[in-house]
Amino acid sequence: MKVLVLGANGFIGARLVDRLIDSGHDVRVLTRSQGKHKNINTEIFIGDLRDPLLDTSRLLEGCEVVFNCAGEIRNDALMHELHVVATNRMLEAVSKKVAENNSVHWVQLSSVGAYGSVPDVERIVTEETKVSPRGEYEVTKTVADQNILTKSKESAFTFSILRPSNVFGPGMPNNSVRQLIAIVRRRLFFYVGFNEPIVTYVHVDDVVSALLLCGFDKRAEGEIFNISNDCSLRELIEGIARSISVPAPFLRIPKFLIRSAVSILSIFTKGMITQERVNALTSRTRYPTTKLKKKLDFEPKKYVPDYIAKI
Repeated sequence: MKVLVLGANGFIGARLVDRLIDSGHDVRVLTRSQGKHKNINTEIFIGDLRDPLLDTSRLLEGCEVVFNCAGEIRNDALMHELHVVATNRMLEAVSKKVAENNSVHWVQLSSVGAYGSVPDVERIVTEETKVSPRGEYEVTKTVADQNILTKSKESAFTFSILRPSNVFGPGMPNNSVRQLIAIVRRRLFFYVGFNEPIVTYVHVDDVVSALLLCGFDKRAEGEIFNISNDCSLRELIEGIARSISVPAPFLRIPKFLIRSAVSILSIFTKGMITQERVNALTSRTRYPTTKLKKKLDFEPKKYVPDYIAKI
């Protein structure tokens, strides 16, 4: 098929392009500079997704599937413009193509952040859970999802939305995993509280595999899917310890002591210990992939404690 990938230079988008090429698809990528995209087997379209003068009609010409992997993860001020305004502009262009009797399927890479977070509570989140995003990234991604649902009803283009948890893999831009590995290596890690926390990661290769199913499997049309490969924090930490040949940590400190001391600890740990980090280290939220398995016969393949070591 003729496929358009937005965000093709990103951590997930670049891997998606490689897999699409390997599968024999004809891939067009939007990029701001000619030499930036690494895969030479793509058709390069020079432009900026945030540019209101972008020729969206020509960008979409001949494309049957659009993968929107574009995302701003650092600068809050740019998130609404990219995630909402630019996406809406593309959706309008897709609607026009469909009105001209062209078939276009839109695949949106979103985030489980759409469901918000609830610290210190055991929680199972499914695709039916009410959205309650916090933070500019999560809010703008969720607004984009809602706009896709609305516009697809108005214009009859098809869509699939994939909401991953924390995506990891070689070359990942998020340093939180590397910081965690460093703490374990220096034997400074300790467990917070006495409940069994859950960590919600998923390997980038599993996310790309799910995106491909969303793009080309008819069963995915009109659906929202969560994807995560949850495991216990203990399993993750023990996997890291094995990989760097240090003893597995076992120290546990009551949560109330950490909560009260976190402002002091953050000074000595250079921000590695914050209230948000404490929330992450005590979270008991799960994102089961039941719907992905039921609808698309898919489950994540890469067990997080084994593959986290490759970071």
